[in-house]
Amino acid sequence: MAWDEWEQLKSRATADSSTQMRLNQLDPGSGRAAPDPASYGDLKMSQGDLSKIGTNAFKLYNDLWDKGRRAVPSSESAAGAFAKGGFALGSALQHVALRWDEQLGSLRDACAHISNHMTVTTKLHTGDDHYIRRQMSSIDLLDAGFDERVGEPGAPNPVYGEKKDAKADEKKDAKG
Repeated sequence: MAWDEWEQLKSRATADSSTQMRLNQLDPGSGRAAPDPASYGDLKMSQGDLSKIGTNAFKLYNDLWDKGRRAVPSSESAAGAFAKGGFALGSALQHVALRWDEQLGSLRDACAHISNHMTVTTKLHTGDDHYIRRQMSSIDLLDAGFDERVGEPGAPNPVYGEKKDAKADEKKDAKG
């Protein structure tokens, strides 16, 4: 594409009033009103939610080992018997049992990853929450000290006494 062609396309796009950016809405001609994005609500998550996900992933991990492998030993045994008997079905059954075991391992790895990630995420966010709470409480304490005004804003605080002239004090000491 030549530079002139690019400039022509840009000017046509700018001149075309129907070309506009639209975010979070449907085309006005679709006949349906776009839902208000505020109606979706905020994304909310609690530590309990993360813990439940992690716990369920861990249970699934264990169940896949206990129940998902039940057919593997008998399938391998049958595959050996068929192969010994000269049936081609033996190698096919062996292939299926091997593939099943590989896929089961991949699924278990994914469950373990989810479980571990949820555990780590829960610990990290709990630590972050405690840190933020500590920081905010110290800011509140500091703010409380500034809210205890003794006089009008801008006026000297009488607690500190009157402002003394340091030069006048030095002259008194020198004469004395």
